[in-house]
Amino acid sequence: MDRAQKETVVEELGQIFASSGVVVVAHYEGMTVAQMQTLRAELRSVGGGVRVAKNKLAQIALEGKPGEGMAALLKGMTVFAYSEDPVAAAKICEGYAKKNDKFVILGGAMGNAVLDPAGVKSVASMPSREELIAQIVSCIGAPAANIAGAIGAPAANIAGILKTLEEREAA
Repeated sequence: MDRAQKETVVEELGQIFASSGVVVVAHYEGMTVAQMQTLRAELRSVGGGVRVAKNKLAQIALEGKPGEGMAALLKGMTVFAYSEDPVAAAKICEGYAKKNDKFVILGGAMGNAVLDPAGVKSVASMPSREELIAQIVSCIGAPAANIAGAIGAPAANIAGILKTLEEREAA
């Protein structure tokens, strides 16, 4: 790899570290190409990605970026999983690590916060952006549904009373 290619890799990694909501660092030693393709596909489905790079180039790219302390995790064969959604990559990696014992999560970064493996697991257990939006919408819609039910209740009660009276007269 010549100098120009290394500069390109450092620039790409710098953009990943600066723009991602979360970056997960893991060892992948012993994984097959098919297993790596599966991980890539899972991350791509949530708008994330996987990047393998030399540790030294990644350390250079981390200088001055959020999560700079993550450089201490870069030992051995490491892979970066990232996504703009602060939870998506952590969820995919956590699930994948349970299925594949060769994929070992070392930690990661969420903004300026450096995460250990337990931190990545905590982030993975958080609801995703879409789940949070759904929860907020349901909280906003609940009072309106209650009001509609309260407005319609007297009419339903009157109809029930009239039906009961009608049945009594018929009997």
